[in-house]
Amino acid sequence: MIIDAHHHLWDPADRQYPWMDDSVAPIRRRFDVDDLRAATRDTGVTRTIVVQAVHDPGETTWLLEQPGPVAGVVGWVDLTAPDVADRIAAVRALPGGERLVGVRHQAQDEPDPDWLARPEVARGVRTLAAAGLVFDLLVREREHRAALTLVEAVPEASFILDHAGKPDIAHDAAETATAWRGRMADFAARPNVACKVSGLFTEAGPDWRDRPVDRYVREVVEQFGPDRSMFGSDWPVSTLATGYAEVVQRTAEALADLSSTDHEAVFGGTAERIYLVARTTQT
Repeated sequence: MIIDAHHHLWDPADRQYPWMDDSVAPIRRRFDVDDLRAATRDTGVTRTIVVQAVHDPGETTWLLEQPGPVAGVVGWVDLTAPDVADRIAAVRALPGGERLVGVRHQAQDEPDPDWLARPEVARGVRTLAAAGLVFDLLVREREHRAALTLVEAVPEASFILDHAGKPDIAHDAAETATAWRGRMADFAARPNVACKVSGLFTEAGPDWRDRPVDRYVREVVEQFGPDRSMFGSDWPVSTLATGYAEVVQRTAEALADLSSTDHEAVFGGTAERIYLVARTTQT
């Protein structure tokens, strides 16, 4: 049984997604739980964590209403709001609010590369931690230092690095790969950070089969260890590169040398412990 720790659901007819330009035209349509069930059929995926894709509380409300296999929601609240604790409580009071497991802010899209290092953001994440919620980090190289500043400012919080920090696999030059490994080492050295083995096929581009995606998958797990690594499909964004089943299969093949215990951690145990069990015991 597999837990997909990172996927999306959306309906562009309900709200605007500013990042949905013509470059992602094939996925600029509604994706709902029926689509998810069809995609996961015969893959071994039994539970999922759905992740916000826009800074809109209405999207979070909609995600919380979604039925299984969705087991948890990483939603959005304005972390910089003075009443962030009240906003979190309001989300939890919504139908399905008990399935809120974390919050994400798309810091990679902020004009300010140091947005995550702002004191008001740290205050908001501190409030998340007190509520037993995880904070997902969506960052590239530009936001790396600010993300580390935030992680160190709130050591009591649990952070999850999405998509392994989005390495530039499509341009796998020695210099860029080395720089990415250094960034991963920085995060891995912080015990309150876990990492998602997700989004790597998309980062490799349409020629991903000719790129060293497997090497990046393995290096994530080597750096963080299986107990701080978790599989995510990044569906339906991943369909820009390949189908859901192939993402699952190729990730498993890249990690074929893992013991059964370590394999179970990456493909379910870590996500269950950090997102699902931890939330239940802390709230």
